[in-house]
Amino acid sequence: MMVNLHHFHGGLVLDGHKSESLRRGLLQASLPQRLILPLRQHIGDYNKPLVKVGQRVLRGDIIAASSSLICAAVHASTSGIVSEIGQFPVAHPSGQADSCIVIDVDGDDKAAIADIVDPENLGPEELIQRISRAGIVGLGGAAFPTSPKLSRGKSHGVDTLIINGVECEPYITCDDMLMRNYAVDVIRGCGYLQKILAPRKTLIAIEDNKPEAISAMLQALAEHALENAEIVPVPTIYPAGGEKQLIQILTGQEVPYGKLAFDIGLLCQNVGTCAAITRALERNEPLISRIVTCTGDNVVEPGNWEVRLGTPVSHLLELAGGFRHGDDAYLVMGGPMMGFALSGANVPIVKSSNCILVMREETIPHSPGYHDECIRCGKCTEVCPARLLPQQLYWHARARAYERTQEYHLFDCIECGCCSAVCPSQIPLVQYYRAAKGEIRAAQKAQFKSDRARARFEFREHRLLLKKQQDEERRRLKREALQQKRKQAADSTAVPDLVQAALERVRERKKAEQEETR
Repeated sequence: MMVNLHHFHGGLVLDGHKSESLRRGLLQASLPQRLILPLRQHIGDYNKPLVKVGQRVLRGDIIAASSSLICAAVHASTSGIVSEIGQFPVAHPSGQADSCIVIDVDGDDKAAIADIVDPENLGPEELIQRISRAGIVGLGGAAFPTSPKLSRGKSHGVDTLIINGVECEPYITCDDMLMRNYAVDVIRGCGYLQKILAPRKTLIAIEDNKPEAISAMLQALAEHALENAEIVPVPTIYPAGGEKQLIQILTGQEVPYGKLAFDIGLLCQNVGTCAAITRALERNEPLISRIVTCTGDNVVEPGNWEVRLGTPVSHLLELAGGFRHGDDAYLVMGGPMMGFALSGANVPIVKSSNCILVMREETIPHSPGYHDECIRCGKCTEVCPARLLPQQLYWHARARAYERTQEYHLFDCIECGCCSAVCPSQIPLVQYYRAAKGEIRAAQKAQFKSDRARARFEFREHRLLLKKQQDEERRRLKREALQQKRKQAADSTAVPDLVQAALERVRERKKAEQEETR
């Protein structure tokens, strides 16, 4: 099976800065003193705590879950005692706190006992249910729950399954290290996805600047052959790892505006998700850890660690030797292009945490409100992989003309940062777009609440009016029944009145006769 590669519009060739974190191989992070586990580590609805303060939990126990379809359960990453349930700082661009469960680690790392079922004997629906119970989400960064994505893909029908090993953003090497060390888990996970989705072909895409990962994956594929599967090296260009861009590279197809990959018979999954699926199905291990890159120009010993979820970033920084240039560091979760600044080192590692970037303050541009004016050079348009007009989006977002931003397809922006990177005026374009999206979503949420409140009010008014009409109808029927009863009573007394009148006439006649005889 030969794959003809295609090109997407725009993109950038960036300095990788990847060798720094690949020198020491994969490291195992030690357990911290306590874990902070946010209730929502995915796109979708909130989980509800299933444990109480003071309760002892074991590694793998479900501690938070929801009945919602778009949700992913949270499991205890190790054994310990639940010490708090409350608001704690989390990894989010807003820097705000969120609901978390805190576990004081006991050091035993004792696992919950569960029966292991041979996944080869399970059907597609049962496999999806087990993936759901394991709390698996997309580990490429989006963190969308995997089970509903697979269910929808199965119902739509999938022609091509795409496995994304294209780690295109600078500094991040966690997927590279995963494929080097757990290639067999990735390949076997692909096999389970094939069993669920029954695709016609499977394409495993890896950037051509990862020769060790490609070699390991080729060897694993040779040992665990998959039907109609091929490893495809793709050119190193940013953002080739974006779902729509990777689809275009591998198939030449473009996902239509307002549509999803399902609608054209495609489904993408990250290599980390595949490995997590293998662990869940074959070893009954829920998603409680992931590989995280810790790197940057202000960390002593960059590297990749397999870290338990809930581990504070400060613990990972200690394992990396701390700051190279004093304590005044700038922390980013993710890469330099699409990552976001952290409010501090006390936030926890979550399911979507692929990288902790530690930079010097002077290497990071600040104060997005202060920049040169747009000179309309058009460079942003040239590099935009989504074929948008970033300049127009910027003007409308800056003017808060949000209806106009949607006319220019603001929500098609993948926030890759290419436009910001090439802007000669150093305008933080992506920050304007993110702010506009946030305002629009907030307005839509408020409108939804308002519409729902109005619908409830109108329903109540209609219910009260209907009740009033029913009460009036009952009173009318009651009055009519009473009138009918009175009429019947009057009719029943009519006969005795006639008899009485006849008797009176008889008496008067007799009285008249008596007077005549006198």
